[in-house]
Amino acid sequence: MLRATIDADVFKEAVDAIAALVSECRLHVSAEGMRTRAVDTANVAMVSLELAPAAFEVFEASERALGIDITKLKNIIGMVNRGDSLQLSIPADSQKLNLAFQSYQYSLTLLDPNTIRKDPNAPSLELPGQVVLDGATLTNAIKAATVVSDKIALGIDPEARVFYMEAEGDTDNIRLELGPDKVQSLTETKARSLFSLDYLKDMSRTMGRAERIEIGIGIDHPVRFTFEIAGGAGKVVYLLAPRIEAD
Repeated sequence: MLRATIDADVFKEAVDAIAALVSECRLHVSAEGMRTRAVDTANVAMVSLELAPAAFEVFEASERALGIDITKLKNIIGMVNRGDSLQLSIPADSQKLNLAFQSYQYSLTLLDPNTIRKDPNAPSLELPGQVVLDGATLTNAIKAATVVSDKIALGIDPEARVFYMEAEGDTDNIRLELGPDKVQSLTETKARSLFSLDYLKDMSRTMGRAERIEIGIGIDHPVRFTFEIAGGAGKVVYLLAPRIEAD
């Protein structure tokens, strides 16, 4: 059973965060809220999402795993106007998610959770480089890098005391350096890894709205992005595997 009411913008942001990487997922609902963890089909990136009951105006749920077609759900809620409330409901033992907003009532058939990849385990990572900055700065750097390349290096130069993002193409390159006065916090530990811009562009659509993003990086290690949504009542974590640099 599920009965919930939530601000449409909050739910859109949560769905967008998932849709950046996967087209379907197992959404776990319980009295503690909603959560999911999923990896993309290439096993390169992972998303974890948590929404506490405080993110909702009304929230009642029995523990259950729901198979959700994220692409269809995103298309439906894309019709909801900014500032509207969205009502979600699943009667007991029902296989349909009902969505109501304005004068519309949608019924979305749930997928069989057993046909969806099992939730991945969260890897234990030691990422000594830590940077905190706003989402707009990160997103703008990603956009700028796509002009010259399909990959970007994220790193920390402890001697120069900067966090940097650089991209090199066949003929052009770009580099952005952010010192302690340009970021919210910076751990001055040597770090550098190379990442696919295709994935980062998709992630940045949600990350760009965040006022505070915690970035964890190492040397040729995955990058971890952690940020809040729903006014702090929700959390998103992205993990992205590094690209191997050619000698």
